[in-house]
Amino acid sequence: MNHQENFFIKFMRLAGPFWRSKNSFIIWAETVLLIGLTVMQIELAVYITQWNAALFDAIEQRSMAGVKTQAVVLMLIFIGSITITTVHLIVKRRLLIGWRTWLTEKVIAKWIERGRHYQITLLSQNDHDNPDGRIAEDIRIATEDAIALSHSLFYCLLMLASFAQILWGISGRVVFEFGSVSIPVLGYLVWIAISYSICASIFGWWMGKPMTSATHSRQTQEANFRHDLIDIQNHSQAIAFIRGEINEKERLLDSFRAIIASYAEQTTSWIRIQIFTSGYSVASMALPILVASPRYIAGAISLGMLIQSVQAFQHMVSALSWPVDNMAQIATWRTSVERVLGFMNALDHLERDISDLNARQIHVNEANVSALKFNNVRLEGQEGEKLSSVVNHQINAGEHVLIADQANNGAKLFKAIAGLWPWGSGQIEIPAGQATFFMPPKPYLPAKSLFEAICYPKAKAAFDQVEVEKKLEQVGQKALIHQLNRVDAWADVLSNEQQQCLGLVRALLHRPQWIFVQEALDSLPPDDEAKMLKLLAHELPHAGILTITHQPAAQAFHQRKLKI
Repeated sequence: MNHQENFFIKFMRLAGPFWRSKNSFIIWAETVLLIGLTVMQIELAVYITQWNAALFDAIEQRSMAGVKTQAVVLMLIFIGSITITTVHLIVKRRLLIGWRTWLTEKVIAKWIERGRHYQITLLSQNDHDNPDGRIAEDIRIATEDAIALSHSLFYCLLMLASFAQILWGISGRVVFEFGSVSIPVLGYLVWIAISYSICASIFGWWMGKPMTSATHSRQTQEANFRHDLIDIQNHSQAIAFIRGEINEKERLLDSFRAIIASYAEQTTSWIRIQIFTSGYSVASMALPILVASPRYIAGAISLGMLIQSVQAFQHMVSALSWPVDNMAQIATWRTSVERVLGFMNALDHLERDISDLNARQIHVNEANVSALKFNNVRLEGQEGEKLSSVVNHQINAGEHVLIADQANNGAKLFKAIAGLWPWGSGQIEIPAGQATFFMPPKPYLPAKSLFEAICYPKAKAAFDQVEVEKKLEQVGQKALIHQLNRVDAWADVLSNEQQQCLGLVRALLHRPQWIFVQEALDSLPPDDEAKMLKLLAHELPHAGILTITHQPAAQAFHQRKLKI
């Protein structure tokens, strides 16, 4: 029970503030309107049972006038039902997309800020995998199904209260005789409905228990399979060059076999549920007529009241059977909620880890200095293991410095400067107001027009096309000029050499004061890499350039080395 409470408390802490957000007045207005429309739906359902009773009484009495009257009433019910249902759907869907939008923005903001989307991949825990599925799909299910389930539960509670009262009145007083003992029972149909529903709910819940874990397993394996497919697509050229298709085929088939295993587990759970629901539906259809017919046969109620009692019984059982009817949806919803909570917990865990470091972390500050300074900087692993010696160094504007020693540690030093690697100690001072620019081994080229991809992260309006064309000529990519307005997946279309040249064009356009080149030109021939570095220095003579490279020709470009 405590685990259940913790689950709902955590979910409401995550999603509940939606009702206190900046649009809270509109949100509460929609919520209250949805509640009011739900009450109207119940009142309409109650009125329909009364209409049914009146119709069958008219039929039993062979009253044509009564039938005509009920036909007119049916038209009014028809119009009212359509109106209420349509407005209810509109309000409900507005609330659904509003909640999903709010939670999606909240999760994305937490995930994408300050490089957390990268840092979270460094965690050893596995409850942050497939962020795309958790944000796109699990948030949708968590919010939409929460409202759907809450609405259906509220509807069932209203239905239970309304139809229990009707059924109690129709049941009257029945005397059960056991030999010489007579036991009068009031509202016997109500007690039968409650007993039947409780027994069915307990048995149904037991039959459906395995569905939660089976659904979680299935969703995880499906997400892993999609991830593997995307991974192969993103690296298709490299796989094709080294003829790795057989390995990737086996990887995909292994991933799909895991889906088949989880599918079989889910099928077993579905079979259990189907066995129960099939028998339950048959019993629910016949039981109300069997238990109510003795009063009709005895002449205590009319045909209309018999039909009304059957409908009231079915409505009441339906309301009491809410847990059974929603087992699968609850399982799916809870699984998605747990995946979203797990993702947010992983982000919180990362935040705590970084915050708990305190003095035991690398501090990066903008300072009123003219040089890039490393004060007692030591790189460490996430478990505290030492990765580098202590660095005390100053790099002046316009200097070209080669990062020596292990390339992996050089990459971590660049991440530390960018604020992505807090593990370690010491202080890095960056001149205030001076822009930094990091050139990774493979630049990110979004699937937009080539012009926009080159200008990223700035908008294309920030640069003149003539200037971009000039830079493309300078890096030897004049052939790409006619494709500037073409939209494509450039990371798949262009060669590594072309992509690295575009990364250089991007740096030249942005004109930063500090440039960090992490094997960003290594795909070029050695002489061309040195040539591109000289171009960078010529175009940005006052920029400090720190480089990680393994090409001897490029190493000669640098004025000195920084050993870490």
